Amino acid sequence: MADLVQYYGTGRRKASVARVFLRPGSGNFVVNQKPFETYFVTHQQRVSAKRPLELTEHSANFDVLATVKGGGVSAQADAVKMGIARALLEFNLELRKTLKADGLLSRDARIKERKKYGQKGARKRFQFSKR
Repeated sequence: MADLVQYYGTGRRKASVARVFLRPGSGNFVVNQKPFETYFVTHQQRVSAKRPLELTEHSANFDVLATVKGGGVSAQADAVKMGIARALLEFNLELRKTLKADGLLSRDARIKERKKYGQKGARKRFQFSKR
């Protein structure tokens, strides 16, 4: 049996984790067994998720199969973006310069700040009364 050729990349953003598989194909994009257009509703999410493929001009060369868990849909789109970028590096290491220049390989470390005790939220405090 012929071996399946695929390239793997993991992307993370906030609480979202994306497992992305790139397989040589015709540009089919599936996220959590749903079509790309159904899963990512807004234009901004679609553009964000497809950014690495558009930048390297490989959108018609690969089928994308992504599994995403956790977080919101926008964070999931960014996680898929990072996963695709990392999988493209596995395919061709010469794309690193292009992807790095556009900031697609760096992890966005901004996460939700924890709530502190004695306060209403992460930063907000209970109302102070002098009298």
